[in-house]
Amino acid sequence: MPTNPELLAFVETTYPQINSVGGSYYFTPDTLRYGKELGLNGLQFYFGGRGGVLGDAEAPVVESAFAYFAPAMVKKFWDSATAVMPARQIAKEHFICAHAFAQANFSAIPGLPRFNALAEKVIATIDISGLALYAGLVSEPLPSDPVARAYQLIMVLREFRGSSHIVAIIASGITPRIADAIVSPHYFKTHGWSEGEDTSVTDDDRTAMKQADAFTNVLVARAYEVLTPQERTEFSTTLALITEALPAV
Repeated sequence: MPTNPELLAFVETTYPQINSVGGSYYFTPDTLRYGKELGLNGLQFYFGGRGGVLGDAEAPVVESAFAYFAPAMVKKFWDSATAVMPARQIAKEHFICAHAFAQANFSAIPGLPRFNALAEKVIATIDISGLALYAGLVSEPLPSDPVARAYQLIMVLREFRGSSHIVAIIASGITPRIADAIVSPHYFKTHGWSEGEDTSVTDDDRTAMKQADAFTNVLVARAYEVLTPQERTEFSTTLALITEALPAV
């Protein structure tokens, strides 16, 4: 496992940017409007679109890949979305929104072909074992357009960290419900958990969660070892420009 402080610092700095950028199209007015035209509300399009790369799966499979959402919520929106159209088709429609979002916001960013080459270099090193949602997304074809390609690569790297984090929290003995209560209490009810279910968080849980976060960074840092320090600087510089170009919420 890598313990290089500079590499871990790189992951700690870039992950929040990757997380913010990669999920920024989910609930934009354009995405919501497009989903509505397909007969899907915002959450149906989110669960069906993001999870659709898993294919024609039952709700528990999607639950296992998302983790931070209550099972009843996953089932409600997954089942109702896939009753409208097949999961893989919803995913393809979701990609249309992602690529349109990228074109609208990141077309002027310099250096995207180089960023793409570096991101693909990282992704080529990743073992998909145990990383269900990442495996589904990384298996999707990449667009040739450098702007759309850059955005999809960021989405892939976002799911890499997310899937790795699920592995880390389970290995640390924390349930997804407890993890959500610790990490995002302001979204706890939004994620479908019942009010009051977050009251059982213990000091041991919080300690384990810190360990899980640290382990997640170690797992993710493995992939970035393939980049030289100069390449990591190039990657982070372009990523910062992309992040700065995000539209104000």
